[in-house]
Amino acid sequence: MALRRALVVGCGGTLGFAWTVAALTAVEEQLDWDARTAEVCVGTSAGAEVVSALGSGRSVSDLLAAVRGEPGADPVLLGHVRAHPGALPPFPWPGLPGAGLTAAAVRGRVSPGAGLVGLLPRGRGDAEWLRRFGAALAKDRPWPRSTRTWLVAADARSGRRVAFGAPGAPDTDLGSAIAASWAIPGWFPPVRIDGRTYLDGGAVSPTSADLLAPLGLDEVVIVAPMSSSGGAPATGLSRLERVLRRWMTRTVDAEERLLRAAGCRVVRIEPGVEELAVMGANFMDPRRRGATLDVSLRTAPGRVERAIDRSITV
Repeated sequence: MALRRALVVGCGGTLGFAWTVAALTAVEEQLDWDARTAEVCVGTSAGAEVVSALGSGRSVSDLLAAVRGEPGADPVLLGHVRAHPGALPPFPWPGLPGAGLTAAAVRGRVSPGAGLVGLLPRGRGDAEWLRRFGAALAKDRPWPRSTRTWLVAADARSGRRVAFGAPGAPDTDLGSAIAASWAIPGWFPPVRIDGRTYLDGGAVSPTSADLLAPLGLDEVVIVAPMSSSGGAPATGLSRLERVLRRWMTRTVDAEERLLRAAGCRVVRIEPGVEELAVMGANFMDPRRRGATLDVSLRTAPGRVERAIDRSITV
């Protein structure tokens, strides 16, 4: 009987995208597996870009060529990598579109960290580059591979996570779903879909791997750019990034436990101190993308090997 394996790719911005491509390169090699064959691919924020590309038939090798900027790279992927929104957000609009997250945190429905994210103002960033990317990937189809590609966003009013593309989720086009999953409070505006307003799914969970628990899968591969088990020392502004990272790590810890309790083997890959030192405090800084990719291609094989070993022994 074939192994029922799913892939989860978490949020992580520009540098998390680059690190993810390196991690997936090692995952495919060591598991002798094509990530495009996953039973389900779940993506959040930058992870939504990755799984959308895989769902459209692009390979991890295609993604790697695009991040490297190779002349013969897939033109859709290469154009998207070059169309960067900038290292810093524009000055935001007034208003708190995520206030519902704060209210949900007070009621205990989401974490206190998500509640704090809800206090960020309305972003003014232009998400058109994400909509164009989705349209180019999907071509004449509204969604790639139907229920196998799930993009997670958070309902701005309730904090409830919605996996667009999953059974029962609101219908939308791929570009709108990517933009919703990427609607970072304070950076990009919320996205309206089917009468509801959505924010970046990473505001509630960096991976939303727990959404797969009811599916009875054999194995889930979690690629989590914003998680670092065991901590990661930092200096300067990177200390602020580590505050966010600690909260996200605890969230992924809980989701991993839930999957294991459901009888699922979990292979969890995340960056370590060496990669984080190269990334720095701003995970949206495109100037560090090349260095992040280079060091991650070197470190990822060891991290994946240890993750596979841990998945067997835990």
